[in-house]
Amino acid sequence: MKVILTENIDSLGIIGTEVLVADGYARNFLLPQKKAVLATEANRKVVDLKRVKWEVKIAKEKALAEEMAKRIAGVKVTLKAKVSEEDRLYGSIKVKDIQDALAAKGIEVQKSMILLAESLKTLGTFKVPIRVFSGIKPEIIVEVVPEN
Repeated sequence: MKVILTENIDSLGIIGTEVLVADGYARNFLLPQKKAVLATEANRKVVDLKRVKWEVKIAKEKALAEEMAKRIAGVKVTLKAKVSEEDRLYGSIKVKDIQDALAAKGIEVQKSMILLAESLKTLGTFKVPIRVFSGIKPEIIVEVVPEN
């Protein structure tokens, strides 16, 4: 089913983009949540009228995201964890731990913005990307050290 997005959706595209999605996804999620409208001629005309307003909104959001990316890029976060004799962690470092550490430094991010593929289970230094906008992913440095 072809729909026109009325919101930015990371997995699909930006506002005003016409995309092809599964019928059930459109009927059960996108349309009821008003995140998209059906791609009809009438809706295309309405979207064309709103396009300028949306482009200004996207430009503002992107400018804010680039500014945030400059603040975030290269930030170093040190997390302490209990370790065994083999330098393996008791437990692991998760997205929530990184979010809390960033908040302590005055950087507020949502959990979904932290792109940690899997929990950190060893000591060391890791680069973790943070998605602040579509295509803008600055990396922070997460250092996991022993607690003692």
